[in-house]
Amino acid sequence: MATAADSLAQNLSFANFSKATDLKKRLWFTVGALIVFRLCSFVPLPGIDPQSLSDLFSRTTGGMLDFFNMFSGGALQRMSIIALGIMPYITASIVVQLMGSIYEPWKALKKEGESGRKKLNQYTRFGTVLLTIFQGYGIAVGLESWGASSGISAVIDPGWFFRISTIITLLGGTLFLMWLGEQITSRGIGNGISLIIMAGIVAQVPVAIGGLFEQGRTGAISGGFILAVLIVGLGVVAFICLMERAQRRVPIQYPKRQVGNRMFQGDSSHLPLKLNTAGVIPPIFASSLLLLPLTIAQFMGQEGGPDWLLTVTTSLQHGAPLYMALYAGGIIFFSFFYTAVVFNPDETAENLKKQGGFVPGIRPGEKTSQYLDFVLTRITVIGAAYLTLVCLLPEFLISQMAIPFYLGGTSLLIVVNVTMDTVAQIQGHLLAHQYEGLIKKAKLRTGGRR
Repeated sequence: MATAADSLAQNLSFANFSKATDLKKRLWFTVGALIVFRLCSFVPLPGIDPQSLSDLFSRTTGGMLDFFNMFSGGALQRMSIIALGIMPYITASIVVQLMGSIYEPWKALKKEGESGRKKLNQYTRFGTVLLTIFQGYGIAVGLESWGASSGISAVIDPGWFFRISTIITLLGGTLFLMWLGEQITSRGIGNGISLIIMAGIVAQVPVAIGGLFEQGRTGAISGGFILAVLIVGLGVVAFICLMERAQRRVPIQYPKRQVGNRMFQGDSSHLPLKLNTAGVIPPIFASSLLLLPLTIAQFMGQEGGPDWLLTVTTSLQHGAPLYMALYAGGIIFFSFFYTAVVFNPDETAENLKKQGGFVPGIRPGEKTSQYLDFVLTRITVIGAAYLTLVCLLPEFLISQMAIPFYLGGTSLLIVVNVTMDTVAQIQGHLLAHQYEGLIKKAKLRTGGRR
């Protein structure tokens, strides 16, 4: 039998959407913020020669810089004020979360609730500033030396003034994106940071599809191959949707209880455990860690760099065995790590025990915690394998068949996950709006009855 929530969900319509004024304001704010993000990606750094930069960047296609360029929405290729994108913030978040699990003072902060969370967020911001300064200096120095042997320079007037101005500009751009993402989360719809990353990817997809068809027009690839790529892409999207909605339902039984003179029958429910509890976080975290050292390595390794730097850059190209191994290892590690962060079996078992609930056949308390941990570990293995397959198989095809970068598994995974999460939040706002309408009607009907 359908619940009240199911009935409301079935009645969602554009008419209901037009009446949800708060939701419309949030959507317009989100759209406006993403437009501002896209406009910022076209504002160049001071002291850059755009034509020379374009010529130099075209020589590095297919490398790690393309991957970084994807997450920044093309801002790196244009060397805009937000060329570093939001990746320094994500990397700082990784470090803070890791330290929050192994460093005792920070573990204590996590237990303090909202005040502890604010302190950890402050540490994340400090880390973002330090990483942006480090990466900004590396980009400034790399731009000065990039193309020197071929007589092409992307910097009009190299020197310390250019380096300092580049660091300050990139720092301001990254902090602005961090602030913009937080504003979207609080005043808009969806997770702001994820939406900014998705907007950057989506903005590059038309260019990638156009390049794919251009290769077909020139005869570089056949029309049948293009059709196969599009079919595989749709299949991957459908597979991602299926796996993201998959869950393991742990049955929960509540015993009979007496409240006053009334006896309430025992109830049965379930505890839904998502197959991919970590969501899109593992590939983003793994990518950001790989991008951190290579942000500078590829710039310095292009022209007259040391041999070890050239070796590192070459070994970490897409499709290279070392890159594939590190990327897979990062995805698996962060799948388990982030799952452990967001779901605590001990706390869940304790809450069930307080409410009188139990898993049939399992003793409440420690045994329930062990059982939940066992189940969660097994489904996380499947979830990590799914993420690794979706992210690495397309990367292998990209490296072997020169498919445009933005059609890779990681980009599809991010776009589909963020879209599903945003749609779910929109539905939640619509349901809340309909509940408010029903409550108001109920009050009006019973207002005169005393």
